[in-house]
Amino acid sequence: MKPHKTIFILLMPLLFASCVSLQPVRVTRNSSLDQYTYFYITPTETKTGSSGGVYGNGYGVYGSSRSKSTNPADIISGYLIKRGLVRLPEIKSDLADKTMIINYGETGRRSTGLGGYTIEVTLQILSAKTSEVICVVTGEGQGETEADDIRIAINRCLEEIYK
Repeated sequence: MKPHKTIFILLMPLLFASCVSLQPVRVTRNSSLDQYTYFYITPTETKTGSSGGVYGNGYGVYGSSRSKSTNPADIISGYLIKRGLVRLPEIKSDLADKTMIINYGETGRRSTGLGGYTIEVTLQILSAKTSEVICVVTGEGQGETEADDIRIAINRCLEEIYK
């Protein structure tokens, strides 16, 4: 087989994977986030994802892999700090009326064909004073690794909330 045909065949799955459209982000707002200056994030575990491939040229087999890690709480925190909010290491009663609590969870996967999939995440935002749900947002992401999927999904959710 000619080299350009081999390259084309190897790149076809990537072309199809890049054509995947993500589901729209879904937001349920019960009240405004405008009054909140502080936030507390329920601790999350670091997520690690890897990608790789094996290829050959008739003279040998070669391969490569890439590993990425991310912590959802760090992604959320970075986004909110950049917007001017203050992250608290614990909930303080004197600041509770201006503090929101953010919970993170992975809520699903969706196959996109050719072995690809998206990861869906949900962020739940609560009032630290009343424990009432202020907002729930769900979105999905797809990248090179699971860590990328999570980062993309979280950023899509936060961007939708703060439009």
